[in-house]
Amino acid sequence: MHRLISLRSKSNSLKSLFNPLKSPQKHSISADGSSCFHQSWSLLASKGCFNWVSSYGLWKNCAKMTNFQKNQGFVRRFSSEAQRESIEYDVVIVGAGPAGLSAAIRLKQLCSEKDVDLSVCVVEKGPEVGAHILSGNVFEPRALDELLPRWKEEEAPVNVPVSSDKFWFLTKDRAFSLPCPFDNKGNYVISLSQLVRWMGIKAEEFGVEIYPGFAASEILYDANDSVVGIGTNDMGIAKDGSKKDTFQRGVELKGRVTLLAEGCRGSLSEKLVKKYKLREKGHAQHQTYALGIKEVWEIDESKHKPGAVLHTLGWPLDQKTYGGSFLYHMKDRQLSIGLVVALNYHNPYLNPYEEFQKFKHHPAIRPLLEGGTVIQYGARTLNEGGIQSIPYPVFPGGAIIGCSAGFLNVPKIKGTHTAMKSGMLAAEAAFGSLREGTSLESYWETLRSSWIWDELHRARNYRPAFEYGVIPGMAFSSLEHYILKGRSPFTLKHGKPDHEATNAARLHSPIEYPKPDGVLSFDVPTSLHRSNTNHNHDQPAHLRLKDPKIPETMNLPEYAGPESRYCPARVYEYVSDENSQLKLHINAQNCLHCKACDIKDPNQNIEWTVPEGGGGPGYSVM
Repeated sequence: MHRLISLRSKSNSLKSLFNPLKSPQKHSISADGSSCFHQSWSLLASKGCFNWVSSYGLWKNCAKMTNFQKNQGFVRRFSSEAQRESIEYDVVIVGAGPAGLSAAIRLKQLCSEKDVDLSVCVVEKGPEVGAHILSGNVFEPRALDELLPRWKEEEAPVNVPVSSDKFWFLTKDRAFSLPCPFDNKGNYVISLSQLVRWMGIKAEEFGVEIYPGFAASEILYDANDSVVGIGTNDMGIAKDGSKKDTFQRGVELKGRVTLLAEGCRGSLSEKLVKKYKLREKGHAQHQTYALGIKEVWEIDESKHKPGAVLHTLGWPLDQKTYGGSFLYHMKDRQLSIGLVVALNYHNPYLNPYEEFQKFKHHPAIRPLLEGGTVIQYGARTLNEGGIQSIPYPVFPGGAIIGCSAGFLNVPKIKGTHTAMKSGMLAAEAAFGSLREGTSLESYWETLRSSWIWDELHRARNYRPAFEYGVIPGMAFSSLEHYILKGRSPFTLKHGKPDHEATNAARLHSPIEYPKPDGVLSFDVPTSLHRSNTNHNHDQPAHLRLKDPKIPETMNLPEYAGPESRYCPARVYEYVSDENSQLKLHINAQNCLHCKACDIKDPNQNIEWTVPEGGGGPGYSVM
């Protein structure tokens, strides 16, 4: 059974402008929150305007475009094919995740409260809202309570309360129960991709324009070097750089304020952090990351315990590698299981994907999965630097919000509630800047006086304590948690950046991983199929080598080609050429958009850029 959500008509000119489309399309939203938004591109020739149109959002703006004189703060500029068309908004938000949608909703709430109208758009590179969202996720509803207090009555997909909380230390054959350091009372086991779909619907009800399938590929600047919006990438470019018959120029989305909510290691956010020296301005250390690899299983009903939560440390990771696993019992016999591996690991032979496959065979884990079926697979990096690594989040013309800035609480293993709150605070600062003449810098001030800062300050020493190994890290973090309660008179620093932590291969022995059995463990192609990953093969590679010689001259001889192992999608392979010499081959179409390569490459030679909009994974229950 599907319920249909119709897009609102924005002006009386809609019918005349959209004659070629007959009638506006609708979204089909299934009862479980998954969506079937269809990306149908049409070429409009009406009124001399050639424009590609997304069934989710862009057609709504064309109605505005023909009548923009009546809409303050919204301007459409028509141009020749050689130039991009430009649409102007009051606020442009990049990324339809928890932070971006929270910011959009909060802006529209303030508009309603103050009886003003600000135009707000959200651009999302995924083919639909939620398609690129992956998280554990034990959800703390604190920020949602503040943003949408009636979320229960409005049927948010947050309905499996945590029922039990266990913490194990694993050896190869045993599981030792430890006192649980987590306090998950009042929290919920959820699918974050489903939650953001629901938030996308709520945002539209408030009047937010959402454009899925559009990848923000560049920052736009004015003559004063201030950010004035983003540009989406061109569509229909062949792999050789030529224009295909389907070629369409990207569009400029200009905003008086631009908010970047790209998630962990956002490509545009990273550029702005460097350009404006935001890490130096905020006296922040480098960011440190982990790679999370996850599957959702459907298990036997007799083994399913809705709301049961389990975290583990130890095996299969060695004593010098920080990481752990999670198992969350969701609804409908679904089990969320994953392994998180800190990317400052030393051994270049370590393969996080294979470590996860091995983990599922542990005697304490295997019985739970036996007889079950994998529904979906995915991977994503996460920020673990904490408060020490948060850059100054305000730049001329906008701000960085959510995981792009890095608000994950490591000991809680939660970042959704802090990301949402950061988006709300940035929205309030943006509203004040646009309507009341206050400074956007107030975002930094309110952030530091909010419960986000207090929470992250108390958690600040947990992650860097594990620089000294798993056992010393557990000992110190227990002292921090149970005795000092986050009130240490000092703040620990992080070690080397993740890419510098990789040792030379000669210092380690290759790791022999067991072959997948096709029952509990699987090869990468099988898992990729379950991620619904899809890219147009005939497009320029979005994974770029700054120096194409480095893989063969440095990474392979010095580090034994680690990119073939740290990537959880087999994007990078060393294959023999006609002279039997190993050369790096990039399977860009496999990319899960996890960003591990951008982080872990020892020589920082790989640059992750956005592919054509709509490409990548297609998560529905992650």
